[in-house]
Amino acid sequence: MDRLDAMQMFVRVVETGSFTRVAHEFATTQPTVTKQIAAMEARLKVRLLNRNTRGVSLTEPGTLYYEKCKAIVNDVADAENVVKVRQSQVHGQLRVGSSVAFGRRVVVPLALEFMQHNPQVQIDLSFEDRYTDLVASGIDVALRLGKLADSSLGARTLGVNPWVLVASPSYLKKHGTPRRPSDLKEHATLIYSSVQGNDLWRLRNASGEAVSVPVTGRLRSNNLSALLAAARSHMGIAALPWYVAHESLKAARVVEVLKTCRLPEQEIHAVYPSPRLVPQKVQAFIAFLQGRFGKEWWEQLPSEGSSKK
Repeated sequence: MDRLDAMQMFVRVVETGSFTRVAHEFATTQPTVTKQIAAMEARLKVRLLNRNTRGVSLTEPGTLYYEKCKAIVNDVADAENVVKVRQSQVHGQLRVGSSVAFGRRVVVPLALEFMQHNPQVQIDLSFEDRYTDLVASGIDVALRLGKLADSSLGARTLGVNPWVLVASPSYLKKHGTPRRPSDLKEHATLIYSSVQGNDLWRLRNASGEAVSVPVTGRLRSNNLSALLAAARSHMGIAALPWYVAHESLKAARVVEVLKTCRLPEQEIHAVYPSPRLVPQKVQAFIAFLQGRFGKEWWEQLPSEGSSKK
């Protein structure tokens, strides 16, 4: 058995907690699975799993190894899926979920392009900012931002969603330009209540140190377009995803503030009801999304034209 097969076995033992169940999945015997894990530990010269009558648990080095193995196994599965789905047409209805702003600006053009490549697919888009139960809502795949809670859902990491601080040139001319994070306390800020509800902005300064700054402002909203409109109307400094702000930055309606500092990035995930027996249409859509969220991915979004936010 090669090293990749052993890694796949190890990952499934951790996820199921059962050597017997993994043996059934791999059409082999429980002693064979046990032997493979033991050989892996011998090669690495470290114990990966604690075994007892209640099951198995990861050791500290086992936890680190599991995360790396899981990423490798997922990457291999993604690579194979890309080849498989390109060799056959997918069909049927695909229900896709997302938050409202990300859905409208990012998911819509991607879904339309996917439909052009797969004419037998019908897509039902559902955008909501509240948490959605995929199974209860009948969602086949959802794009979610941020850290994922541990769950039984299947997931693939697609990239990251970086944020930027912006303000209009007129606002900065009137109120001054912040030079360091602590200067934000003296400015009007535009609060995104869905993420920044505690009125505390967390940044990393030019030295990479984490800094938390209490902020105040007259406007808060759970709508990113509303905050961009307020920033363009000289109402204060807004923290926005790059995909929301980039067109206004290009047009110089707003400018970047505190360029040497960084706001936290959000991970972008494709999430689906179960990691096992994933429907081909879901595999195809996720394979299509792979590689779409690389460096400065928002630059590839179609222009919104002259419509105002």
